[in-house]
Amino acid sequence: MMRKILLISANRLQVPYPVYPLGISYLRTALLQHFPDSEVRVFDCNLKENNELESTLKNFSPDYVGISFRNIDGCNSYDQRNFIDDYKDMISIIKSSHQCPVFIGGAGFSIYPQKLFEILEPDFGFYGEGEVSICELIECIEKKRDYTHIEGLVYRKNGAIIVNKRANFTRQLDVQFENQLIDYYWKNSGMLNIQTKRGCPYHCIYCSYPLIEGRSVRTLDPDLIVENLKELNQSKGIDYVFFTDSVFNIENDFNNLLAEKIIKSGLKIRWGAYFSPNLLTREMLLLYKQAGLTHIEFGTESLCDRQLKNYGKHFTVADVIEKSQMCVDIGVYYAHFLILGGYGETNDTLRETFENSKKIYNTVFFPFVGMRIYPGTQLQQIAIKEGILSPDNDLIEPVYYISKHFDQSTLKDEAAKTGKAWIFPDAPPDPLMEQLRIKKNKKGPIWEYLRK
Repeated sequence: MMRKILLISANRLQVPYPVYPLGISYLRTALLQHFPDSEVRVFDCNLKENNELESTLKNFSPDYVGISFRNIDGCNSYDQRNFIDDYKDMISIIKSSHQCPVFIGGAGFSIYPQKLFEILEPDFGFYGEGEVSICELIECIEKKRDYTHIEGLVYRKNGAIIVNKRANFTRQLDVQFENQLIDYYWKNSGMLNIQTKRGCPYHCIYCSYPLIEGRSVRTLDPDLIVENLKELNQSKGIDYVFFTDSVFNIENDFNNLLAEKIIKSGLKIRWGAYFSPNLLTREMLLLYKQAGLTHIEFGTESLCDRQLKNYGKHFTVADVIEKSQMCVDIGVYYAHFLILGGYGETNDTLRETFENSKKIYNTVFFPFVGMRIYPGTQLQQIAIKEGILSPDNDLIEPVYYISKHFDQSTLKDEAAKTGKAWIFPDAPPDPLMEQLRIKKNKKGPIWEYLRK
C-alpha cells in the first residue's frame, strides 16, 4: 500500500538560533523503516509560511498529518507570548482544506497532553516519544484494529480524553536528516543536533524533562550514532553537532564507549552538549576532547550553595568552580546557564552568586530571571502552597515563579560589576555574532567569542 504522510514541525522560535527539528527526522525515519512503501514529507514552519500549508496539503494529499509542537511559549519571563493560537490556526487550515487523521505530539504537547488535546482537537496525540506508537496507530487504523492499548496514545473515548501511560521505551533509533533542512540550519544555526540518550534521573524542582522523556535513562545505539554522524559529515560536510540529551554526562560508561567509537572511526567532527558539574572527571574530559568535544553548556542555575539546594541540584559551587577550571586547563569552551530570582532567592544569595562568578574564568553567563512553572513539578506544588498559583491553574498560559525577596531592578548592574560576560535574555542581537555566523560562516555556538 502506498500511503502518504505529512509531518509538520510547528516551531517558529529562532532565539538564540533556529533549531533543527530533530524529532520530526526520527519520526520520518521510523515511519519509512516500518512502512518502506510510503512517502513521508516534512513541512518545517521555520522555512515555510502558513499560507503554503494549504497548497502543500492540496498537492500532496496526505493520508495522515502529524504535527510536532516543540514548545508552547518561549520559556522567558521577559517575553511571555503564547504560541497556542498559532497552533489552533494551523490545525484549522488542515481540517478545512483536507480530510485525513491528524496526529499531534512533541515536547510541548507532552507537558500538557490532556489540555492541549482538548484545545487543539486533533484525532490522536502521542505523549512522550512517538516513533513506535505512530507506526502502531497507523497499522491499527488501516487494519481496523483496536488501538486503545498503544502506549503514550491520547484519544477520545465516550467523550473523555484518555492519556495512555508509557512503560516501554525504544533504544534503537536511526535518523535520516532532510537535505533541504540540513542546508537551512547549517547556514543559519551553524550546527545540527542528535541524541545519544533519553530520560533524566534528576529531581530539579522546576524541570519538565522527566515529564517529556521519563526518569529512566535509555542510551541509544552508539554504532548507529557514529554512522549518522559519518553520513552527515561525508554527504554534507557537517563538522559540528550538538548532543541534545537533557544532561550528557549521565551513564558515563556509555559516553566513554561512544567517544572511543568516534575516535576509532576517524571521524573529524566537533561537538557540544549540556553537562552537569557532577560526575565529570579530568580523564573523561580529555577523552571527550579527543573525540571532538569543543563546547560545554553547564546547567549550573546558581553559584550559591543554598540556592542549588533550593533548586534540587546535586552539586555544589565548589564543584562548579573546579569543573570550570578543568575546562580552562584542558582547553574546552564552556558557558554557564543560570536562574536568577527563582525559589528561595534573596539579595544575599544573589550577592553570593555574583561574587562566586568572579572565581570562574574565560566563560559566558546566560541568566534567566524566574522559573517557568510546569504542571507535575515540585515547583508547581510550592507555588500553590505559597498562594502564588491557584490549584486549578492549568499553566497553559505562562506563569513564572519570581521570588519577592530580591531587587530585580539591580540585577544587570550587579552582574556588570563582576566584570564578567553576562548575556540576559532581552539583550539585543550582538553584531559580532551576526558577522561571525553569516559573513565569516563560523560554525558551532560561537558564544566563546564573548568570554571574559
